[in-house]
Amino acid sequence: MTDSSTTSATGGGRRRAAVSAPDLVSRARAGDARAVARLISFVEDESPVLREVMAEISRNADSSHSRAHPRAHVVGITGSPGVGKSTSTNALVTELRKAGKRVGVLAVDPSSPFSGGALLGDRVRMQEHALDPDVYIRSMASRGHLGGLAWTTPQALRVLDAAGFDVIPGRDGGRGPERGRDRGAGRHHPRCCSRPGWGTGSGRPRPGSRRSATSTSSTRPTVTGPTRVRRDLRSMLALAERREGARKPPIVKTVAARGEGVDEVAVEIERHFAWLTDTGELAVRRARRARDEIEAIAVTALRARWGDVHGRSELDDLAGAVAAGESDPYAAADSLLEQL
Repeated sequence: MTDSSTTSATGGGRRRAAVSAPDLVSRARAGDARAVARLISFVEDESPVLREVMAEISRNADSSHSRAHPRAHVVGITGSPGVGKSTSTNALVTELRKAGKRVGVLAVDPSSPFSGGALLGDRVRMQEHALDPDVYIRSMASRGHLGGLAWTTPQALRVLDAAGFDVIPGRDGGRGPERGRDRGAGRHHPRCCSRPGWGTGSGRPRPGSRRSATSTSSTRPTVTGPTRVRRDLRSMLALAERREGARKPPIVKTVAARGEGVDEVAVEIERHFAWLTDTGELAVRRARRARDEIEAIAVTALRARWGDVHGRSELDDLAGAVAAGESDPYAAADSLLEQL
C-alpha cells in the first residue's frame, strides 16, 4: 500500500480533527495503514502531538501487538543518483515478501522547492506493491540533508517498527555512499549500490563506505560490467581498516531490473542481521541511533529558542557582529550558550 500523504517542511500541515495519540498508536500496531500514515505525518509536521505519540510508542503496553522494544531490521540503501537504488529496493521488497516478511519502505526523496515536501519519484516506481496490505511505502522529504536523510527519519522508523513491520528498507535521496551515511539514519545494515560504467573508477564507492554490509553492482545487464565493479570493490575493501571481529562486507553481483541475484542479497542481509544479534553489535547500533536522535531533537529545540516573535534572533545579532569584525565566532558562541 502506498501512502499519498505529503506535508510541508515548515510544520504547519493541513487542518485535521483532534485525535487521540494512544488510539492512533493502538490502530497502527493493529496494522491500520491510515493510522501509520497519520503518525508519520505528525513526524514530518513536527506536530505538538508527537511527544505524546513517542511516549505511547515507548510505553510497554500489555498487548500482543506491542512493539515497545524495537525489533524491525532496518536496511539502508544508498548510492549515487541513477545507480539503481529504486530498482534494487523494489526487487528486494519482492524477495522479502516471498519470505513472508511485512515490509515498510521509507523512500527519502529530494524536497520540492515549492511545498518543501517529497517529490515522490521513488514511490511511483514501486506501484507493483501498491495493493499489498503487508507492504507500506512512504515518501519523505530530505529537507536538504546530506544523503537525503532528515532528522525526522529515526522517528518515522520508530512508527514503522511499532506498527509491526519486520524489515524497513530506507532508500536515501542519492548523494553517494559516504554522504549517504548521515547520522540518525539508524540503519542496522547499510547497503551500497554501484553501477558498471558509472563515471570513473574514482567515482565508485571508496574504502570509506566499508561499513556497507552488502555492496551491490546492479541494474545494467552486461556480462563484464558487474564483474569489473566487483573486482574494483574487492580492491577497495582490501584497503579498509576493520576492527577485530568486524564482519567483512560481502559483494553481491545483481541485475535488479531482472531480479537476478536479489535472492542472494536477501540471504546476506539475514546473515548480517544474525551476526549483529549474536555479537551484540545490534544493541550498540540501536543505542547509537537513540543517542543521535536525542541530540538532533535537543539541537532543534535550542535553535527554536534562538528566535523571537519578531523573526530576529540573538544569533542574527551575533552573526552581524562577527561579520563586521566586532567579535570572533568563539566569543559569539559562548555568549549564545550563556543566554540559553
